[in-house]
Amino acid sequence: MCATFLLFFDRQAYFYSGNTSNTGYVMVRLSNFFVFILTALVILIFNYYIISLINDYDKSYRIPIRLRFITIGCFLEMLFVISSQFNNIVYYIDENNVYHRGDGFLLCYIVPVICPLIQYSVIVKFKRFFSKLIYTSLILYIFVPIIVGVIQIFTYGISIVNMSIVGVSISLYIFTYLDINRSVTRAHQIEIGKLKEDEQRMKRLFNQTANSFVKILEQKGIYEKGYVFKIANLAKTIAEVSGKETDKCDEVYYAALLHNVGMLGLPDVVTLNKGEPSAADKILLEEMPVLSSNILSGIEEYPFLKNAAKYCHENYDGSGYPEGLKGNNIPEAARIIAVAEAYIKMTSGGENDEALPYIIIREEFVKNAGILYDPDFAYIMIQLMDKENIIKANKNVRETEIKCKKYKDSVSTGIELTDMITKIQFEAKPMEHEEGEFSTPSIIIFDSYDMHHHANPRAVKAYRYQEYAEIWPDGKYVSNSARNMEVKIIDHKDRSEYDAFGMYEITASKYDDHIKIDMTNSCCTVSAIISLFDNSKSAYIGLTGENCHIKNIAYKKTDTKIDSLTIAKISDSLIYTDRLESDIPNIQIDKTRSAYTESILIDEEFRIDFHSLSLPSANLVWHCPYVVLFYSDDGKVFGEGYKEYSLIKLNGEISGNTSFADNNFNMKKKESFPGWDKWRELNKEGMEYSVLFMKKGNKIEMVTETLGIAIDNTTVIRDKNDKIYVALTGDEIALTDIRIVR
Repeated sequence: MCATFLLFFDRQAYFYSGNTSNTGYVMVRLSNFFVFILTALVILIFNYYIISLINDYDKSYRIPIRLRFITIGCFLEMLFVISSQFNNIVYYIDENNVYHRGDGFLLCYIVPVICPLIQYSVIVKFKRFFSKLIYTSLILYIFVPIIVGVIQIFTYGISIVNMSIVGVSISLYIFTYLDINRSVTRAHQIEIGKLKEDEQRMKRLFNQTANSFVKILEQKGIYEKGYVFKIANLAKTIAEVSGKETDKCDEVYYAALLHNVGMLGLPDVVTLNKGEPSAADKILLEEMPVLSSNILSGIEEYPFLKNAAKYCHENYDGSGYPEGLKGNNIPEAARIIAVAEAYIKMTSGGENDEALPYIIIREEFVKNAGILYDPDFAYIMIQLMDKENIIKANKNVRETEIKCKKYKDSVSTGIELTDMITKIQFEAKPMEHEEGEFSTPSIIIFDSYDMHHHANPRAVKAYRYQEYAEIWPDGKYVSNSARNMEVKIIDHKDRSEYDAFGMYEITASKYDDHIKIDMTNSCCTVSAIISLFDNSKSAYIGLTGENCHIKNIAYKKTDTKIDSLTIAKISDSLIYTDRLESDIPNIQIDKTRSAYTESILIDEEFRIDFHSLSLPSANLVWHCPYVVLFYSDDGKVFGEGYKEYSLIKLNGEISGNTSFADNNFNMKKKESFPGWDKWRELNKEGMEYSVLFMKKGNKIEMVTETLGIAIDNTTVIRDKNDKIYVALTGDEIALTDIRIVR
């Protein structure tokens, strides 16, 4: 404000200079007086500002005496200016009302020039008290007027000193404002940081408390180590995939971590029982969710904990406990935990149970989506499983050696046989054994969901393990569940010189339901042809033996593809398409999407009716017809420029590339749905299907209903392809009597 008035009176002095009117007479004298007074006053106020800054930092500091001298000097200059009004020492006004410097003019520059230098010495001493912004503004405030003041001594006419004082005063204000703003921001950040730190501290405390509960459950033997954490981590992943916010995902994690804490309140005879619980134990176990909820109800800040614990054993169809809640009436966290816990339980197995394979667990979620589990979270679990299964398949690590003391006590991971010739090489050496004991390598040909050999009856059932045949290097063999088998021996040496050990090479392939294997060592080649009961079966070779060490195992899938003429037929293929053929040729689909019908261009509205028969080997709910919507330049599946918009399984599943199209998929199980066991049974007997297609612009709607499974899907095509095709495929089924109804 002082600097503003200084500039105002400075301009008035120049404006009225030479004006001989009464107003001019008063204004020239008044303006010049205030210019000199306010110059000293600005220095005085700046002096007080420096004192204030020092006191703000620490009031205990003694203010330097030289600042007090500056205060006195400023007041003396103001008195000197007042006295000059009577003796013209500083300036005088002539008869033309014009300002002139007096003989003592330079005395008035002692304060504007010397005092700032003294103030600078104080600023340097207390530099550590000031921020960079404040320090910069103080230096500018001191030296700019000094430099300009020196220039002013030799310049007359324009009061550049006053202008510079106004300029640095404004800069001082701005810099101070910025510093205050920065200080406030920094204080706010510190406050937020402290709040976050407190929040993190509380979260760590809660996490440690929750982990302590879990450790008690583990130490008591109620759960294996890491079991509960697996459930919690998976539940959090499901929440994340479903699009929940971070806080909600954390809530699901902790709810899952503590959902069975009520087990601590049950008798050990119940919680530590690894067998089938008795009727009385079941009653106690069904009270556990309420007990868990009561324990967690004391944590009032997190009510979601008690709600999730109480209702995570409810079933989506209302058949669960303790209250029989149904559908969305069950808390969302509880529905997520139910899915996560079911998956971990099935994959963990136990003392009396084998961990279930991927394919069985997947079917469990497909079958019970909307019954035991929330369908949305069940299908997220299926997607996670499918991705994990692909990753596992890509990272499959095989043994390079095995040691077999007893026959089959060690069997290598299965090597899949396809229509591309596979070569397997290994070296066999004998192990120390008793005289008269057998010692030789051998191979087994089998099928299993996990590509491993199984002998445990539970594992055989869980992994659908089926052993087709066993072959030894001397030509002996056993046909276990093959449809037919022929073995020939080509000797390279006299049989008396036969040696089962040394280097081996196996050449193997599979075409449809026939397998060809040639096993060669230095003595002979054993050539085997095996026929299976149908084309749908997979086949794997496992290396094993008795009292032998098999090492340097290596295999390679060659680029040589076989055909129907490569393997001699020893059994007629079983064909299930020998029925009426209509608009489109019948097809048999032995494996997932191994064959497709001719494609149909989707144009306005039409219907595809057909007969479907599940093959005898089909045993999963998705062994049924599939519908594929796609584009390709030649209208063929996987043709040039192929884009797949949707794959709809008529058991109520969908997949598709979301970068090409958006699918609005709805599946409902109606009251007429007979259950999945009956579904499979009726599909094996043969079922009639009808699928309606309606196209409008870039939208294609597909509607179908079979055995109470109602599907309605709308596909919105993102690209500009106007020619969209549909084809039928499936898994282990025969499609016949395919009709196009327009």
